[in-house]
Amino acid sequence: MRSKIVLLLIAFAFTGSSFASDPAISSMDQAIIKMKLKKFATDRTLPMGDLVLKIGLDFLNTPYVAKTLDKSKEEKLVVNLHQLDCTTFAENCLALARTVKSDKANAETFCSELESIRYRGGKMDGYASRLHYFSEWILDNEARHHVVSMAEKMDGKVLPIKLNFMSTHPQEYPQLINNPAATSQIKILEDKVSVQKFFFIPADQFEHTERLVKDGDIVTLTTSIPGIDVSHVGILLHKDGRIHLLHASSSIQKVVVSTEPFAQYLAKSKKTTGVMIARPVE
Repeated sequence: MRSKIVLLLIAFAFTGSSFASDPAISSMDQAIIKMKLKKFATDRTLPMGDLVLKIGLDFLNTPYVAKTLDKSKEEKLVVNLHQLDCTTFAENCLALARTVKSDKANAETFCSELESIRYRGGKMDGYASRLHYFSEWILDNEARHHVVSMAEKMDGKVLPIKLNFMSTHPQEYPQLINNPAATSQIKILEDKVSVQKFFFIPADQFEHTERLVKDGDIVTLTTSIPGIDVSHVGILLHKDGRIHLLHASSSIQKVVVSTEPFAQYLAKSKKTTGVMIARPVE
C-alpha cells in the first residue's frame, strides 16, 4: 500500500510540473515555442543581438494584438507568441534567444526567461511587479545583465522623465479600476523611476548615430506625451545600407520591417523626441 502511495505521489509531481498541463499556455503557443527552439538550436553560437534579430524576423506577419497581458485582473505570466504588441514582441524575441543559448533549451526555461525579463527583479509578484514603463524595463534588465543601455555610450543627452500616466488614468487599466491601493502602489513606483537618470538620442541626431547601431538592438521611442516615457518598441537591423525597424505595428496590424530607414520613420511623428537603445548581451 505504501509503495502505491509513493508511486502516486511521484506521478502527481511529474504531472504538476509538466509544461503541457499549464492551462495558461495554449497548445498553439506550446507548439510555437517548440518549433522556434528547434529551428534556432544551431544558431546558439551567434552573438545575442544577431540571434534576437533572426528570431524576430521569423515572426514577420504575426498579428498585432494590444493588451494581451491584461485579459485577467489576476496577474499571470502570459505566454502568447501568436498575438504580439510592440513590447511583447521584443520580450519574446529576447526570451527565446536567451533560451536557445541556455543549457536547457525547453519551454520551462523560456517561461523562466520571460518572467525574468518582464518583471522587476525577475520575479512576478502581482500587477505592480510588471515593468510597465520601458525606461524602468531597461534599467531592471541591465541590472540583471540581459541588456546594456547604449544611449549614453552613443553620446546621447539626459532625458528628463516624469511618470504619472498610469496613476492619473486608472480607468485605462482593468487592474487599477476601483482599486486605489494598487493605484497608490503604481504611483510610488512611478516616483522612484522618475528620479533616475536616463539618456536618449534625440530624433534629429539618430542618423548620425546609425554607424554605432548593431543588428538586434532593442529600441524604444521616447515621447513628449505627458506622464509617459516611451510610445513604441522594436528591434533595429541593417538593410540596404541603412538602419530599419522590425516591429509589431499597430497601424499595419502585424509584425513588419519599416519600408523607410528608421531615421525617416522617427521624423514622421511629431510627438517622438528620440530613442533609447538596449543592446542584448550574453
